Amino acid sequence: MAARRPPTASTRPTAGRSAPTSTPHTFADLGVPAALTKALAAQGITTPFPIQAATLPDTLAGRDVLGRGQTGSGKTYAFALPVLARLAASRSPRRPGRPRALILAPTRELATQIEAAIAPLARALSLRTLTVFGGVRPNPQITGLRAGVDILVACPGRLADHLQAGHARLDSVEITVLDEADHMADLGFLPVVRRLLDLTPRTGQRLLFSATLDGDVAVLVRRFLRDPVTRSVDSSKPSVPTMSHHVLHVSHDDRLPVLVDLAAAPGRTLVFTRTKHRASTLTRKLVAAGVPAVELHGNLAQNARSRNLHAFANGNATTLVATDIAARGIHVDGVTLVIHADPPAEHKSYLHRSGRTARAGAGGTVVTLMTDDQIGDVRSLTRKAGIAATTTRLRPGHPLLMKLAPGERRYAPPPARPEPTGAAGHARGNGGTAATRSRNPARSSTRSSTRASVRSGGSASFSARTQAGGGVRGHRPHQAGDRASRRGGRPGGRS
Repeated sequence: MAARRPPTASTRPTAGRSAPTSTPHTFADLGVPAALTKALAAQGITTPFPIQAATLPDTLAGRDVLGRGQTGSGKTYAFALPVLARLAASRSPRRPGRPRALILAPTRELATQIEAAIAPLARALSLRTLTVFGGVRPNPQITGLRAGVDILVACPGRLADHLQAGHARLDSVEITVLDEADHMADLGFLPVVRRLLDLTPRTGQRLLFSATLDGDVAVLVRRFLRDPVTRSVDSSKPSVPTMSHHVLHVSHDDRLPVLVDLAAAPGRTLVFTRTKHRASTLTRKLVAAGVPAVELHGNLAQNARSRNLHAFANGNATTLVATDIAARGIHVDGVTLVIHADPPAEHKSYLHRSGRTARAGAGGTVVTLMTDDQIGDVRSLTRKAGIAATTTRLRPGHPLLMKLAPGERRYAPPPARPEPTGAAGHARGNGGTAATRSRNPARSSTRSSTRASVRSGGSASFSARTQAGGGVRGHRPHQAGDRASRRGGRPGGRS
C-alpha cells in the first residue's frame, strides 16, 4: 500500500497521538505554510480556534483525523487548510473531470459557504474550486468539471448524478473531507456517501468533522478511515454562558401574537418550524403583521433560497423562518434571538438550532413557544439537552417579552393598493386587487420592506471565519409560491 506524502517536511506528527505540548498562538506555529498564513492574515484571521489548533498538526502531516466540534467552532478552516496545503505541495496536474480534493457537505447552503471560505485562499495558491449541488441547472457545473478543478465542494446527490453521467471521476482525489457527517446521517445521505467514498483512492487522506462521532458516523469511520486521530474540543452537550434559554407557555391563540411581538424587536431573529409548509405559512403571517420576514426550506429553488438568505444577512429582512435546514452550517453575524416556534423532535436539533445565536462570545437568547399539549415533550427535550430553561406562562403584552427582545417594536407599512387600469381593471374593481394581494401577501409586503431597508442603508456582514453567503447575489426575497420553487430539488440532493 502506497504511503501518503505529507504536504511539507516541517509538519510531521509528534510521537504517538498526543497533541502539541504547548498551545500555539499562530497558524505558523501549527505548521501552516507561509503562503496560507499570509492569505489568512489578509482576511484578518491570525489566531487559530481550538479545533484548528487541535487538528492541524495531524492533518497537515497527512494523518486521517476525526474532529468533533459544534457548528461555529471553526471546523471549516480546520479542514480547508490541510486540503490547500496538500494540493499546493503536490505535483499532480489538474485534469478535466478529475478533482484532486473532495469536500462533501449535507446542504447547498453549507457547500456554498465552505467554497466561499476556501476560494480566496485557493486563489492565492493558484488552485481552482467548484461547488456542485442540486436545485440549479447542471450545465455550469458540467462545464466547470470539464475545465478541471482542484477542490470540489459537493452535496452527495448531485455529485452522484455527475458521476453516473460520466462528467466526473474520483480516482484522482488525494484528500477527502466529510463535513457535518452526523447531519448527513440524519438526512439519509450515508448510502450515497459510502458509494462516493468507495470511488476515491484508499491511499488518500480522509478527514471527518462532526458534532457527534457515534451511531452511523462510527460506521463510516471504521470503514473508510485508517488509524485515525480523534480530536475533540467540545462536549456533546455544550453550555454557552452567554446564551439564555426561556420556555414561554402560551395558548394556541396567543402563539402568533407573541411571536410577532418578539420578531418585531430590533436585531435579527431566526424562527424554526418543523415542516416546510409551516415555515411558508408562518412567513406569510409575519409579513402580513408587518414583520419583514423571509423563509428558508427545501421547497424553495436554490436561487430563491440564496436570495432569502442574503436578504436576511444584509438586513433587508430582519426575520428568517426556517426548517432544520438552517440549524447547521448557516452562519450570519448578529442573530440575537432564536425562537423555536415548533419545538424540535429531539434534543440534538434543539442544540443545533439554538447554536445560531451567542456565537464567538456574543450574547443571545433562545425562546421555545410551548402550548399545553407540548409540556411533556418540551420538558423531556430540555432535560436531554442539558439545558436549564426558565419557564413562564404569559399572554401578549407581558413585560418579559420586552426583556427577552428589548427595543422599540417596528412594523413595516402595508403595501400600497395599486389603482386598477383599463377595462380588465374596471371589471375587477378593488375587490379583485385585494383578492390578488391576499393570495400571496408576503411577497408584495416583503418587497416593500426590502426597498425601504435598502433606502435606509441597512447592512450586515457574514462571519469572517466562515464567509457565509459568499456567491449569493441579489436581495429580492422569494416565497415558496414562486413558480421556480416548485422545480427545486431536495436539500443538497438532486434537482
